[in-house]
Amino acid sequence: MATITHLSQRTPTVSIDDLLAGFHPSYRFGEVSFDTYRPDPAWPTQAEAVTKLKHFASTIGNSKGGFLGKLFGKKKVEKSGMYLDGGFGVGKTHLLASLWHLAPGRKAFGTFVEYTNLVGALSFRQTVEVLSTYSLVCIDEFELDDPGDTVLMSRLMRELSDAGVKIAATSNTLPGALGEGRFAAVDFQREIKVLSEQFDVHRVDGVDFRHRGLPDAPVPLEDAGIQEFAVERYGDKTFAVDEFADLVGHMSKVHPSRYRALLAETDVLVLHNVETITEQAVALRFVVLADRLYDKDVPIIASGKPFSELFTPEMMAGGYQKKYFRAVSRLTALAREGQTGEPAL
Repeated sequence: MATITHLSQRTPTVSIDDLLAGFHPSYRFGEVSFDTYRPDPAWPTQAEAVTKLKHFASTIGNSKGGFLGKLFGKKKVEKSGMYLDGGFGVGKTHLLASLWHLAPGRKAFGTFVEYTNLVGALSFRQTVEVLSTYSLVCIDEFELDDPGDTVLMSRLMRELSDAGVKIAATSNTLPGALGEGRFAAVDFQREIKVLSEQFDVHRVDGVDFRHRGLPDAPVPLEDAGIQEFAVERYGDKTFAVDEFADLVGHMSKVHPSRYRALLAETDVLVLHNVETITEQAVALRFVVLADRLYDKDVPIIASGKPFSELFTPEMMAGGYQKKYFRAVSRLTALAREGQTGEPAL
């Protein structure tokens, strides 16, 4: 028999240990390794990335030189960070997760947004204290939409590096060009320079899928029958059934660091009457929810507007467009899975 719950009525309490327990690769990368990565012979930098990351893994836990040691030490010290740059679809997350699985000791794996949310939940100083006990911190999808967040992460990484923590990151922009043409603040540019100096940069070339465009969103179902459709398709699963407006309103009362817990034990999401989001703060919270839904592979069955219309045209063309395109792509894939059974890739 199906179990029906409502996300808009859940307010999860999450301990520090619970928050940190979520910093690991999603199920999609739960068992990957360098052996399961298939470098394209046409792009030698992919195989080179494997070699470099294996070497980097061998240095984890062996040095406590830190960032200041690099500045004032006489001997050459290996950089505390490894940075993979490249387009979408070249396997950067696979490589980063493989490093995480191979590395010894206590380690963390999360997206840029998850780390900024962790700081928001714990405070900067407590986050530094906790992560300083780790041997490796992996940051996937380093983002540059907000200069404040980037300066925050730069400070965090410098302090972790000082404590001997190794750092690995992925993004689509070389660290020396972070923020280039985006923000002119002198302090921001200085932080970016310090940040770039901490990384050994490796470009991962390959077929760049950024020009594929977004997948076609399925036609939304009639609202009156979506819950019955969901139960008929997925049987005795646990369903979260919510009015879109109720869920959006409730999300403002739950810190984004708790969205993973909010979705606990949810197998399928049923959303009534999806609407276009017009407020930036609301949209950015929904981006985080979309990432957590995708990580957990929660099929979505929805009525109302298609997810291709979830954000306004101004948002899709603005400074946060990378976030919004990713969210639309992931939500569309989950909606296709929910309605047609097509796996969300």
